[in-house]
Amino acid sequence: MTTSFGYLLPTREITMASDRPDPSVILDLATAAEHAGFDSLWVGDSLHARPRLEALTTLAAVAARTSRATLGTAVLLPVIRHPAVLANEIASLDLIASGRLVLGMGVSTKNDAVAREFAAAGVPHTERAARFDEVIEVMRRLWREPEVNHAGRYYSLSGVRAGLRPRQVDGPPIWLAGGVEGALRRVARLADGWMPNPPDPAVFAANSARLSVLAREIGRDPAAIHRAVYTTVNVNPDVGQAEREITDFIERYYGSAYGEQKKRQSLCSGNAVQVADWLRAFIDAGAATVIVRFGGPDQHGQMARFTGEVLPRLRG
Repeated sequence: MTTSFGYLLPTREITMASDRPDPSVILDLATAAEHAGFDSLWVGDSLHARPRLEALTTLAAVAARTSRATLGTAVLLPVIRHPAVLANEIASLDLIASGRLVLGMGVSTKNDAVAREFAAAGVPHTERAARFDEVIEVMRRLWREPEVNHAGRYYSLSGVRAGLRPRQVDGPPIWLAGGVEGALRRVARLADGWMPNPPDPAVFAANSARLSVLAREIGRDPAAIHRAVYTTVNVNPDVGQAEREITDFIERYYGSAYGEQKKRQSLCSGNAVQVADWLRAFIDAGAATVIVRFGGPDQHGQMARFTGEVLPRLRG
């Protein structure tokens, strides 16, 4: 199995630094990352809980500046958008990107800030899981069927024909986040891929095995579900500096202690060998795509260390 490597563009971090962020920073990083050998480029999504450049418009700009890398969302919150509108926006983006789009999607976390964000979009946070399934159903039907009549619990469409269809015939692949039982069942039932952010490779391996069981229970081949992993790293020959930078990054980003976040998500700091060993463990557990976020202020420096010192150890 050949592993691909993706880079999460810091669309949130530049808004943390300024209330008038310069999007050219993101576009320059995107072109540099593609040139340096990353296979895919990703952006996050949020309205108010963690403000950032909007995901789909940012990827459209990145698509115009790149030619080879896959473009993806990590992760998009589809429920805060109407599925008929979102299906059209995604179709347009996939056309602009010449079929290079992957949709990483999530139901969202459970906290007050995210609940307020959903309320601002007119969606009760308590309905997010049920609406999520219906949004995916409606979008896929719009991409694949000549005319859609849908009378669901939350959305109703009568004789709707898609204004645009994606470059990819059945629509972009949909990868879902999450590692709890409900999320894994949703992946088995709905997704083309799985992209969790687990605290360590052992958790990833256990959840991947459970996903295989759930897929077989409904008659799916587990091998048909692409496995990815999302992880935050800081690479530095000065191990202490790497730890200080990732700690500061995480605590400013989430507003909570680094130790608490490390229990919930994949975080690693250290020299090139230590980071490569961390990622190798995920690859050995079945990750076919590794998406990295650089937890530190110097994105170009992190990229140079990662592509120059870590990737050769993983691709060799």
